[in-house]
Amino acid sequence: MGTGSKRTIALISEVFWEEDGADRLAQRLEEARSMGAQLAVLPELPLNPWSPATRSPRAEDAESIDGPRTRLQQAAAKAAGIGLVGGSILVNAKGVRHNTALLIDANGSITGTWEKAHIPDEPGFWEADHYERGETPLAALDGLGFPLGLQICSDMNRPQGSHLLAALGAEVILAPRATESATWNRWKPVLISTALTGCCWVATVNRPRPEEGVLIGGPSFAVDPDGQVLIESTEPVTVFSYDPSALPAHGRSYPGYLDVRSDLYAPAWQQVRDQHPPH
Repeated sequence: MGTGSKRTIALISEVFWEEDGADRLAQRLEEARSMGAQLAVLPELPLNPWSPATRSPRAEDAESIDGPRTRLQQAAAKAAGIGLVGGSILVNAKGVRHNTALLIDANGSITGTWEKAHIPDEPGFWEADHYERGETPLAALDGLGFPLGLQICSDMNRPQGSHLLAALGAEVILAPRATESATWNRWKPVLISTALTGCCWVATVNRPRPEEGVLIGGPSFAVDPDGQVLIESTEPVTVFSYDPSALPAHGRSYPGYLDVRSDLYAPAWQQVRDQHPPH
C-alpha cells in the first residue's frame, strides 16, 4: 500500500462460502480496486457458513494455514492487486482451532494474523464450541507498508485491545464481525468512543444477512479520530479514505496528548490476572 498521503479502504459486506464464492470474491475485489481501494476488508470468517449457529463443530470448517480457504483468499488478493483482510478457522500444530484474521498483501503473501481473543458463548453464537480464544500478542502490523491493528468482532467490546494497538502505532483498527442487526445500537457508540479515545480510525464490516436462524446483519462502518462517521452503509462494497498525516494533530489535541500511563495500568492488569486467572 505504500506510504502515500492517503489510504483508501474498501469494506465488503458479503460472504463467499457457496460454490460460486471464488468468482464472486474476485469480482468484489476488482470492484473495490476500481473504486480506488488499496485494501479490502471482508467479514468474519468470510469463506465459512456461520457454523456457530449450532454447538456442533465440523472438521471441514477448519484448516491449516495453507488450506484451501486461505489459499483462495491469497490468490484473489494477488489477482486483483489489492491488500486483503480475510479470515479462516485455522488449526495449529497442536490441533487447536482459532478464528483467525489474515492480513494479505497485494502479492498474495500473508503478512500478519490475529486470533479472536474474546469468544461468545450464547444462542446463535456458540463460538466456544468451535474454536479457542487466541493468544496472539497485540501488535501493530505493518506488512502493507503502514501500521494497522486487527480485531475480530467481540474483541471490539473489550476496547483496551484497540487502545493498546493505537498506542503501539496503529493508524486504523479493522474489525471483521458477525453480529445481529438488532444489536447495532450497542456497537456503534463503542466504535465511536474507541476512535475518539484511541485517536485512530476504526472500521468494521459485518456478515450481511441472517444465517441458520441467526438474525445476522447490520452496516459497514468507519469513524475518524474526531468521532465523525465516515461510512454507515449496508451496500455490498463501500470505501472510505483517510490521510495519516492528520495523526500528529490528533495526538497533540485532547485527549490524544494525555499520557498512556502504562506504568499505572500494567501492574493493575497483573492484579486482575492474579485475582481472576484465565479459565
